[in-house]
Amino acid sequence: MPDTPPRSTRVWTVPNTLSMARLLGVPLFLWLVLGPEADGWALALLALSGVTDFLDGYLARKLDQRSALGEVLDPVADRLYILAVVIGLALRDIIPWWLAIILPLRDLLLWVLVPFLRTRGYSALPVHFLGKAATFNLLYAFPLLLLGDGQGSVAVLARVFGWAFAIWGVALYWWAGILYAYQVYRLLSDDQRRAPEAHA
Repeated sequence: MPDTPPRSTRVWTVPNTLSMARLLGVPLFLWLVLGPEADGWALALLALSGVTDFLDGYLARKLDQRSALGEVLDPVADRLYILAVVIGLALRDIIPWWLAIILPLRDLLLWVLVPFLRTRGYSALPVHFLGKAATFNLLYAFPLLLLGDGQGSVAVLARVFGWAFAIWGVALYWWAGILYAYQVYRLLSDDQRRAPEAHA
């Protein structure tokens, strides 16, 4: 893995504050979808989370406020939003349960690999562009599917495009997961091969 520039240990930066605020929106989204079923407000919250997702990365680079905490908060917020959305939509019978289960299974696979990375001194794998593309598709898919839970031509179009984004998103999500797993395998294999060479 190529060397990465050192990250600050600061906590209270502008990007980190945005990521924390985004995390606070996860339980609020679930309440809006499952409690009053205020889908309009839930969609607005998802849109706001998408804006803050862009802003925290942009500001981290622009203000030179990249931090170790930020590198953890950002992907965690993305995954928690995806988990909250699939659970909320599955409980509302908007999406089938198999879809709500298959996405967290991929994350479970990656979490199982983390201890193996740590034994070799790696904290995490670099974010792959396929993972970003998958998250992009899913974060578009679920608001559209939520919007499609109704009647009329707008709802029909939202369902069609929502399922198109969902299918591509799930495929890319798992493809990225398999590539991450392969990266871990390569890292572990390379380290094992270098060890005898170093002793020699």
